Amino acid sequence: MDEQIFDQRTDLDQLRDSVEKLRSEIGKVIVGQEEMLDLLVAALLAGGHVLLEGVPGVAKTLTAKLLSRGIDAAFSRIQFTPDLMPGDVLGTAIFHPGQSSFQFRKGPVFTNLLLIDEINRAPAKTQAALFEVMEERQVTADGQTYKLEDPFLVVATQNPVEQEGTYPLPEAQLDRFLFKITVPLPSQEEEVEILLRHHRQQDDLMGGVEKVLDRSRIRDLRHKVRNIFIDEKLIGYIARLVSATRRQPGIYLGASPRASIGIMNASKAIAAISGRDFVTPEDIQRVVLPVLRHRIILTPEKEMEGIDADSMLKTILASEEIPR
Repeated sequence: MDEQIFDQRTDLDQLRDSVEKLRSEIGKVIVGQEEMLDLLVAALLAGGHVLLEGVPGVAKTLTAKLLSRGIDAAFSRIQFTPDLMPGDVLGTAIFHPGQSSFQFRKGPVFTNLLLIDEINRAPAKTQAALFEVMEERQVTADGQTYKLEDPFLVVATQNPVEQEGTYPLPEAQLDRFLFKITVPLPSQEEEVEILLRHHRQQDDLMGGVEKVLDRSRIRDLRHKVRNIFIDEKLIGYIARLVSATRRQPGIYLGASPRASIGIMNASKAIAAISGRDFVTPEDIQRVVLPVLRHRIILTPEKEMEGIDADSMLKTILASEEIPR
């Protein structure tokens, strides 16, 4: 590639400083989990939603709440349960006798950062209510369309182990999430640090988290991310990776073009976080698993062999030539 491509075209100093401050504020409470934090910030900058999957107690909900603490924007939290109805999420029409008319009362989705706890606890009817909200950033009720304020980010959590009383998310809804982030258990050293922090500070751990970004600043940073340069060779690389999921033996359902767009946008955000205004192959490789792991379905034979989506995606990454 021409060396002129690597001349800095976009000033990313303020973006990098803002990201570092945000990660630093969250790091006052969260120990480790650097990859999860980086991907959460990348999703915020790329304008995509996030699904956090991990066993209880690994700070999925806490991290989402801390992210909201670091942002000067509206925040709502919904605990999904089997009896939750779509109106409880989107809002409902309320009859006013004095005016002899119905008025739409907005639900908790009308916010900037929406935390959905245990998204797979609600039945399909309630889950489906999120389709339009997550993709179109709007709610349609009684023939009226209500736009959500920008920015709008959904962070949902689910437990991969407990299946009783849960409703698996349909592929169409999973496809609305930019990332599916698997949250690991902490190392022994990290767990010691967690215990020490809770021992030293018995009161509200989140009390010291300061706000770093506001809504207008987020919109400005997103504009900078969209202008990150990506070479046509890398665009072709993304297309080959996604296309490979549709013909790879052992994959029953491959990824759609929405996944290709997700990889491109996410790799731009990762590049910006790293202080670069151009995408590298390493940026793309870093986001392939979180962007694609929830968008492919393996054949029953591969699942019986104990092979998971990450293993199949790593095979594809190893088989595709990296452009230089």
